[in-house]
Amino acid sequence: MRLREALAAIYPELEHRIVVTIMGGVAVELYTLGHRPTFFYLEHAMGLASSMGLGIALALPEQQVVVLDGDGSLLMNLGTLSTMARYRPGNLLHVVMDNQSLVSTGGAPTATATGADLAGIARACGVPRAVTVTTPAELTAAVADAVGSRTLATVVAKVEPTAPASYHMGLALLENRFQFWRALQALAAPSLLRGERAR
Repeated sequence: MRLREALAAIYPELEHRIVVTIMGGVAVELYTLGHRPTFFYLEHAMGLASSMGLGIALALPEQQVVVLDGDGSLLMNLGTLSTMARYRPGNLLHVVMDNQSLVSTGGAPTATATGADLAGIARACGVPRAVTVTTPAELTAAVADAVGSRTLATVVAKVEPTAPASYHMGLALLENRFQFWRALQALAAPSLLRGERAR
């Protein structure tokens, strides 16, 4: 399946949720499908989308957080899987677009091209739900199942190593940052207000 096809299949589950993506094709393709204030495209920080998503999920337990990762990015920060498993936020879904390649930086193969099993590594780290999917239908079902179960999950989606026509996004990095922060503040406000009333 192609990356855009995979993202389009799960977009209905994403558009009203907090989403953190890696840089490159995943960010560009999601942006072109339709940007939302709760989408953050983590540029210039390869490997850290999962760490950022984990922090947000722990800080906002009432909100569903989705991380859109890549195989190269996750391989740079495999320790994130054991950290996610340690805290097990049920509101965190980790989707890994695995194209077995570093497409956005020249196309060098990653370890998944020679057999590394990211879902298997996630399971070994203690992530309670970890699956690999190869079709849009399987991806849609896995994402819906994970969101519905409110259980920490890693879904590895096998996609073709294709690049978008352009990596340009009509959204400045700083504007995305401030827009996202304002959106998170708005989502956090009801929880904070309830906490104040409880005192």
